[in-house]
Amino acid sequence: MLRTITLGSCVSVQGVVVGQLADGKVIVRVDERNFVGYPVPTVARAN
Repeated sequence: MLRTITLGSCVSVQGVVVGQLADGKVIVRVDERNFVGYPVPTVARAN
């Protein structure tokens, strides 16, 4: 599953979810690198 995470105030990364840490951070994989950051909140669609 693809997720977008934030690495700082201005940097976002989208990749395949590798794992989740106890502090709420998510690990995503892009090519051969892993990135750790907080997930971008998802927004529910209005009907």
